[in-house]
Amino acid sequence: MLTGTGLAASAGLNAWIPLLAVGLIARYTDLLTLPPEWAWLSDGWVLAILGAMLVVELVADKVPVVDSINDVFNTVIRPTSGGIAFGAGAATVTTTDPAALTEGTNWVPIAVGAALALVVHLLKALVRPVLNAMSLGTGAPFVSTAEDVTSVTMSLVAILLPMLVLLFLAGLAAFFWWAMRRRARRRAARRLRRAGPTAPAA
Repeated sequence: MLTGTGLAASAGLNAWIPLLAVGLIARYTDLLTLPPEWAWLSDGWVLAILGAMLVVELVADKVPVVDSINDVFNTVIRPTSGGIAFGAGAATVTTTDPAALTEGTNWVPIAVGAALALVVHLLKALVRPVLNAMSLGTGAPFVSTAEDVTSVTMSLVAILLPMLVLLFLAGLAAFFWWAMRRRARRRAARRLRRAGPTAPAA
């Protein structure tokens, strides 16, 4: 479950990195063996398509304004990726019959993965404009790169050292909390500026 959780959270930052990580590790190493129903993730054509989509994402997410538009499109894509990543990760660890995930209540892990990715995605979409404004737009490429590095690292940790996923999630939560507080303070400062100076009492 920690493997699935880490991959889903990673998908909330970048939809394609965790899927590529699962597919590449399963295809080229013995560290991860996907059950037959999830083996399509390691198919050469699938990996090529995921790689092409990753390139588009990497470019679009580093341009101010375009990154916000990109986040709108990814409101559906990232949760979908999170559900697939969580399902593949959880199935690899917990069951030899991933097809059973669609039976009864076994679809819940996929729904949980989609929900986790959606939460991370929405927080990212809220925080990014704040960071762009703080840096006058110049920080967008650096923030995006930091998110990509975090997504890669979390994906690898989720597969290889899943217990460390808890530390990554705690770090993400702390960062989002700080960024949202900055966002609230900036909004309060704007409201005060719009209100103007108060008239002195007679």
